Amino acid sequence: MGAAENAEVVRRGYEAFNAGDLAALSELFAEDAVWYAAGSGVLSGTKQGREAILAYFGELGARSHGSFQAAVQDIVGGESHTVGIQQSHAENNGKTLNLATAIVFALRDGKVIEGREFFEDTAKSDDFWS
Repeated sequence: MGAAENAEVVRRGYEAFNAGDLAALSELFAEDAVWYAAGSGVLSGTKQGREAILAYFGELGARSHGSFQAAVQDIVGGESHTVGIQQSHAENNGKTLNLATAIVFALRDGKVIEGREFFEDTAKSDDFWS
């Protein structure tokens, strides 16, 4: 698949994520995909496999009482990697998360095989989710 097709897969992923459509998200991830959640907080670390990644996404929603949104600023497609640039926003127990975020997606055969998160301030993200 080419850069435009990869960007479209990532765009559909953002749409499904923001709608809370885990079934649609599941179709976009390879079964053996890996996700690297930045930081050293309670949600940080490597998520091995599609089910672990979806559970992580579900935890983001649960801990933010459904308020977490990834507002897409841009998607830059490449042949094997595509970058999503977003503003991450969530609220929880009187705290607000509002951070610039980039996620580098690796794709193969139209499926996400890897995601790596990068936050403008990892300590703020860790603090929010604690």
